[in-house]
Amino acid sequence: MSKSVVELSHPISDGMLTYQGLPRPRVTPDISRTRSPLIDMAYEIARVDMVGHTGTYIAAPFHFHAEGGDIAELPLERLFNVPIVVIRAAGMRAVGPDLLGDPARLWGKAVLVHTGWSSRWGSASYQGPGHPFLVGEVADALVAANVALVGIDSLDIDDTSLPTRPCHHTLLGAGIPIIEQMTNLHAVPDLGARLVALPAPVHGTGSFPLRAVAWTDW
Repeated sequence: MSKSVVELSHPISDGMLTYQGLPRPRVTPDISRTRSPLIDMAYEIARVDMVGHTGTYIAAPFHFHAEGGDIAELPLERLFNVPIVVIRAAGMRAVGPDLLGDPARLWGKAVLVHTGWSSRWGSASYQGPGHPFLVGEVADALVAANVALVGIDSLDIDDTSLPTRPCHHTLLGAGIPIIEQMTNLHAVPDLGARLVALPAPVHGTGSFPLRAVAWTDW
């Protein structure tokens, strides 16, 4: 049996911009190869300074709810080997609940919304106010459908031109993690793939970069 694996995370590099107004990551050597203390062997240890909203990242309940679990407390059953349902919303800005279909097919699934916005990654237009988002009613429907997590390949799951974040508040309040700024969702089948989305288990933070992959046995 062969297996198809799709990378769903943008790589992180020194000085990259992923979210307007937030500090850019710094990736620098803490111990460089020229300072390696070993004889006839050189190594490097890097120092990474970044905010949680860097690259492709996951948000835990603690991000919006002080009493909610942080990144280290996310249940592994929501992150590992989770069946995927892809919602196709390319060309749409405001994604409504009509695209979800039968709620029964979403039960316990990782619902990933493919907007195509990731094709703008690295450009000024990616950061623009016209990015796709989910309307608040979608979050209500996803909570009612008992989904495992929700992801999107856009700048933000909510409309950042407004001062409210209904999807963050509702989903995270229900214990449902959110993955933002995904990529390559076009290469994931609508049904049949499974998700692995694991951040480092860091306490005290509500968001953190992660490596997310989808895999399918053929």
